[in-house]
This record gives sequence, structure tokens and C-alpha cells, in this order.
Amino acid sequence: MTNSALHKPAVLVVDDTPQNLKLMVELLRDQYQTLVANSGARALAIAQGPQCPDIILLDIMMPEMDGYEVLRQLKADKRTRHIPVIFLTAKSEVEDETLGLELGAVDYITKPISPPIVLARVKSQLLVKDAADFLRSQNQFLEAEVVKRTQRLEAIQDVTVMVMTSMAETRDNETGNHIMRTQRYVERLARQLQAHPRFAQLLTQDYIKLLFKSAPLHDIGKVGIPDHILLKPGALTADEFETMKQHTVLGYEAITRAETALGTEVDFLRIAKEIALSHHEKWNGSGYPKGLREDEIPVSARLMAIADVYDALVSKRVYKSAMPHAQAVDIIAAGKGQHFDPDVCEAFMAVQSDFQDIAATYSDD
Repeated sequence: MTNSALHKPAVLVVDDTPQNLKLMVELLRDQYQTLVANSGARALAIAQGPQCPDIILLDIMMPEMDGYEVLRQLKADKRTRHIPVIFLTAKSEVEDETLGLELGAVDYITKPISPPIVLARVKSQLLVKDAADFLRSQNQFLEAEVVKRTQRLEAIQDVTVMVMTSMAETRDNETGNHIMRTQRYVERLARQLQAHPRFAQLLTQDYIKLLFKSAPLHDIGKVGIPDHILLKPGALTADEFETMKQHTVLGYEAITRAETALGTEVDFLRIAKEIALSHHEKWNGSGYPKGLREDEIPVSARLMAIADVYDALVSKRVYKSAMPHAQAVDIIAAGKGQHFDPDVCEAFMAVQSDFQDIAATYSDD
């Protein structure tokens, strides 16, 4: 086949009558590559093969599989649904043409044909196809760019979290595994509450993904706490505890400054601000820094409250031994409706064994 022939659009002619096929080949061969099929099954095999036609001229009245069924199958297959189909048929009733167009044909020509009309309509539909193919390729390119930019943004977010939490780890070497554990505790609680009527609207898959990403920043404010308080091996004095409590505000302000520098609100940083500021609030209003109560406390912070307390109880620290899981569960259960949102506490009780597994998998040892 010559190079000029390779650049010609390919036209598939489908007709069960040899004389009609010969007539169409003679009409089209100067301007187009011509492919022929003498049955519907053969037409589908060619259309779905390596030499996909640019346009199909399709007879309706054929044995075994008529043109309408061929068109239905072409439109049902993502490989062939965009190939324009022109019906070329002796069926001239209005309802026949209407059905053909409703099934997705781009044109309908009745026999006996007028050669100039056939050539003009084939040319016209190929121009339309070229335009549609161009738009489709542009859309695919734009979709691919959106995916790449989204992945790039997520990577930037992950790096931001990693850098910020690494800062906290330089001050407190016990935060590393604590961060990984609390991430997973919060995620598990959120999934348990997804079907709960109080939380279902908020706790979507996307929100939980952002929650998991944001959770490591809950204690970022501790970078602003003096070492003699942050690393003290014994109990804090009242004044020292007041200073320690400021890590919630310091974390909130640090994340806010980062968001301001970006010049736009970012969803995962919005959640991170909620958690950093409010994860020490208590359901009965006795927490800090604002003394929020009940639903005034963001859901993200209510989830982190249980995750943070559980991990503090079951983890060894320089000033205490690790508490057994069962004892930690009893303490959290006793805080239902006082320290913790009752429904979040119920969710914890339902998945407490998963918490125990997470603690073991990401232990400080």
C-alpha cells in the first residue's frame, strides 16, 4: 500500500449484495481506503480489529444480523462507539429512518443512491468526526493534566506534613510512632461512624482521607514549648501545665500562618487546624483552650481526643509505664458523656480490638 493510501480515511462498506459492494468500492476508491463486509458479523470483526474504519456505510436488510443490530453492538462497544455510521438502504419509510437515527446513525441515505450525494455526505461526516476526535483528545489531555496536578498537590501536602511533623520529632523523640498510631486510630473511628446519622454526611471517603493526612499535625504546637516542660520526666506544676496547654494555640497559629502564606484555604489544613486547636476540648466543657462543649467541638477533634488519650494510656513514657489495653478501655468508657462524645465513645468500644492491633503493629519497640 502506498504512503498516499495510508493517509486516506478508511470507509467500511457493509452489504450482503456483491453488486452493491462493487459499486461502492468503485465510487469511493479514488478518495478513500475501502474495506468491505458482506455480513453484520464480519462488519463487527473488522470494526473491532486493528484497522478500525473512520466511517461505516451500513445496509439494513441483511440475513442473520440486520443493520440496526450491527449499529446497536457498535454503540455498545467503547472501541467502536465513536465511529460514525451512515445507513445506506432501500428501506425508505419515515419510521425506518427515525429508528436508524435514534439508534445513533449520523445520516440515512436511501437507495438507489446518488453518487455525488453519497460522496458529499461521507466527506461531511468525516469532517465532523475529525472535529469530535480533536475535542476528545483535548479532553483526555486535560483530564490527564488534572490527574497529574492533583497527584502533585497531594505530594506537596504529604511533604508539608512530613516536614512539619519532623520538626516536632526533633523536640520529642516519642512522637514518631505516636503519629502513625493516632492517624490509624482516627481513621478507624471515622469509618466506624460513617453510617451513623450524626456523622454520615461529614464522614465521606474524601473527608476521611483528609483526616488521615491531617492527624499528624495535632501536636505540632509542641515545638513552641520549652524543653524543661516538654521533656520533664515527672508531673508538671500548675504553671508548667498552663504553658503546656498553649501547644494547642501555637499549633493552630502555625498552621494558619502556613495557610496564609499559600494565599488560599486548603481542606486538609482546615481539618489540621481544628484538630490542633481542639483535640483537648471535652464533651462537658471542661477542656482547653476554649472550653468548648458538645457539638461546638469539631468532629475531627472529637475523634482525635479518644485516639490521643488511648495512645497516651497504653504507651510507655519517661514518666510512666504503659497501661494494659483493658484498663485503658475502662478509662475511656468512664469518660463517655464527660470527656468524650458519647457516640464516638460507643464507636471506640466497637472497634477497641482494632486499636489494640494498631498499637501492637506500630509500637515504640
